[in-house]
Amino acid sequence: MTELLDKRLIARLERLQLGTRRRLAGGLTGDHRSPRHGTSLDFADYREYTPGDDLRRIDQFAFARLDKLLLKLFEAEDDVTVRILIDTSASMQGDKLQRAKQLAAAVGFVSLTRRDVVTVHSFPSQSRSPRLLGRSAIGQLFDILERLEAGGESPFASAVTQLLSQPGPPGITIVLSDLLTIEWEQGVRRLPARRGDLAVVQILDRGDIYPDITGDLELVDAESGARVEVSLSAQVVEDYSQMATSWIDEVASRVRSAGGGYARVFTDEALEDVLLSAWRTEGVLR
Repeated sequence: MTELLDKRLIARLERLQLGTRRRLAGGLTGDHRSPRHGTSLDFADYREYTPGDDLRRIDQFAFARLDKLLLKLFEAEDDVTVRILIDTSASMQGDKLQRAKQLAAAVGFVSLTRRDVVTVHSFPSQSRSPRLLGRSAIGQLFDILERLEAGGESPFASAVTQLLSQPGPPGITIVLSDLLTIEWEQGVRRLPARRGDLAVVQILDRGDIYPDITGDLELVDAESGARVEVSLSAQVVEDYSQMATSWIDEVASRVRSAGGGYARVFTDEALEDVLLSAWRTEGVLR
């Protein structure tokens, strides 16, 4: 079906669905619990009968006990709008963008098989896919992801602002980025404004945190092209790794304090382990 996901993993994903920490309402009938009441078999609550209500929903046992006409209300099951925001800036070139595509493919596949609406957004190009819905759109989703290319700087905050300005229900927003930009905190603060569920997946190479280099070097910023000469001793590299680790912890703390889920993914981790273990811990998949 696609080179992004192998057949064995796709078969396992068939048994999963997106998890939400809140009950969300959509516009179509789907596989997620809704705050609206409907006609499924899961009892939700009672309300008093009013003229015109379906008499078949009156609880006769409650009437016998309480001498009141009470209607049974049941859970509705609705679709959820899933917005996938992918960082395609130059710092995501190579394995990081490939991993972002794989994760987006997995999330999108699960969503579409559960009849949720999926849109894919990328920055810095500010591109947006059409609304994708149902199994028939899976091939289109994979085609969109496979065409993504990395390049340019990372306007994370403005990309978030544009995403929030687009109409639609709260749903779920999933961010796939290395967050290697000074705008990361500003963007994370803005994301909860849509008031839906939020998951931030930070995708990193091991070398971003644990560089295996020493000596006199000239470092080049992948996005701006800026150059800086540095002298890296083993102690400097160790100090950098400690600061980088503290920064990752700070990112996770800021996302969670904003009510979102956070997962850190290294590009050398097995994709199946990331999807079926780490993400379940954060409630992105279940």
